[in-house]
Amino acid sequence: MEIDKIIDTAVEPISNSVAAVIFYSIPFLDSEIKLVLVWLVAAALFFTVYFGFINIRCFRHGIDVLRGKYDRDDVDGQINRFQALMTSLSGTVGLGNIAGVAVAISVGGPGAALWMAIMGIFAMSTKFIEVTLGVKYRQHGSKRHPEAISGGPMYYLRAAFDQFHKPRLGRFMAGFFALCCVGGTIGAGGLFQANQAYQQALVVSGGESGFLAERGWLFGIFMALLVGLVILGGIKWIAAVASNVVPVMAMIYIVAGLVVIGVHYEAIPDALQTIVEMALYPEAGIGALMGALLMGVQRATFSNEAGLGSSAIAHSAVKTDVPVSQGMVGMLGPFIDTVVICMITALVIVISGAYIEGSGIEGVELTSRAFAAGISWFPYVLSVTVFLFAYSTMISWSYYGLKCTTYLFGEYDIVENIYKVLYCVFIVIGSATQLSNIILFTDSMVFAMAVPNIIGLYLLAPEIKKDLQTYLKNVRMQ
Repeated sequence: MEIDKIIDTAVEPISNSVAAVIFYSIPFLDSEIKLVLVWLVAAALFFTVYFGFINIRCFRHGIDVLRGKYDRDDVDGQINRFQALMTSLSGTVGLGNIAGVAVAISVGGPGAALWMAIMGIFAMSTKFIEVTLGVKYRQHGSKRHPEAISGGPMYYLRAAFDQFHKPRLGRFMAGFFALCCVGGTIGAGGLFQANQAYQQALVVSGGESGFLAERGWLFGIFMALLVGLVILGGIKWIAAVASNVVPVMAMIYIVAGLVVIGVHYEAIPDALQTIVEMALYPEAGIGALMGALLMGVQRATFSNEAGLGSSAIAHSAVKTDVPVSQGMVGMLGPFIDTVVICMITALVIVISGAYIEGSGIEGVELTSRAFAAGISWFPYVLSVTVFLFAYSTMISWSYYGLKCTTYLFGEYDIVENIYKVLYCVFIVIGSATQLSNIILFTDSMVFAMAVPNIIGLYLLAPEIKKDLQTYLKNVRMQ
C-alpha cells in the first residue's frame, strides 16, 4: 500500500469522529441542517439587527474609507487598507467561488444562487465586528521585531473573558481557536489548495498522458517555491502580492464571466426570473424551497468565512488608530466575494443552461462546462484563475497559521521559520497525494474556529456598539 493511502487510512477514524461533531446535522423537513451553519447564520442576522443594518447604511462610507478619504500617515500599522482587504479576500475568494457555487446550483437548483447573495449581505455585519475587534486588541508581541503586529480572535477572546474575571477560560478559548486555526491552515491552505491546483494543471497539460501525470511532487515543489518566496517576507510581502494578484484574478474571472453572459444576452431576463422564482416559489414546494435556501446559505457561509475570525488576523496589521474604520472596510469583503463574484458564476451556469445537463453533485466541472458554452477555450482561462485563486489562498492562510503558531509557542524567529518550512512541505505533500481524510479533519478545524470566535463577538458586541456610535458622530462632524 502506498504511504499516502496508509496515512489516509490511519487518520480516517479520527477524521470522521471530529467531522461528526463539528458538522453535526439535525433533520429538517426533507433536508438536514448543520448546527455550525445555524451558529454562523444566527450571528450574521443578530449583528445585522444589533448594529442597525450597518451593512446597508454604511456601505458607501466603507468604500470612502477604503479609498483613503479618512487616512492619516502618523498611525501605527504595517499595511494600508487596500492591502489588508486584498489579503483577506485572497483567503476567501477561492475555489468556493467557482466549485462551491456549482455545487449549490447542482444540489439546490438555481434558486440557491439568490440565497447565497442574501446571506453574503448579512455576513457583512459579522465581518464588521470581528475586523474591528482584531484591530482594537492587536499587539506588538515581538521584542526583536517591535514593528510587527499580531492580532485576531486569540487576543480579543482573552479580553472578552477578562471583563467577566474569567482569565483561564479566556486563555483556553484563545488557545483552542489558535490550535484549530493552525490545523485548518495546513489542510485548507496547504493540502487542499495545492491538490486542487495540481488537478486543474493536470487536465490542461493533457491528463493522464500529459507531462504532469504522476509528477504531482514536481508541481508541488514549484508551488512551494512560489509560496515560500512570498511568506518569507511576512505580512508586507504577502499584502503586496495579494494586492496585485487578487484584483487581477478577480478581473480575469469577472470579464470572462461577463463575456459568457454577453454571448447569451437574450437569455438574461429568463435566467434572472428562474433564479428568483426557484428561490421563492419552487415548483416542488416547500421541500425544494428549503433545499435551495439551505444550500445557498451553506455555500455562502463557507465561501466568505464571516464568523471564523480569520479575516481579523489579516486586517489587524492595517495602518489606523480607529478600529471601527477598518471594520467598515472589512465588511466589503463578503459583498465582493459572495454577492459579486459568486453571482457571476451563478449567472454563467444558469444562463448557459449547463446545470440542466448535469446529474448529481457537480463542482468545477459544471462551471467549466458553462464557460465552454460561451467560448470553447474559456476553460483554459478558468484553469488560470483556479491556479491564482489557490495560490492567493495559500499565502494568506499561511499568515493566519503563522500568527496562531507564534501565539501558541512565542514570537521567536525560530518558531516562524520552522512553521514556514513545514507549511511549504505540506504544499508538496498536498500536490503528490490524496489525503482526503486529513483534509476532512482540517476542514473541521476551520469551522471549529467559529465556536470560540462568535462567543467572543457576542461578549464584546456592546463595547463595539458604543465605539460605532462615537465613530459615526465624529464622522458627521468632519
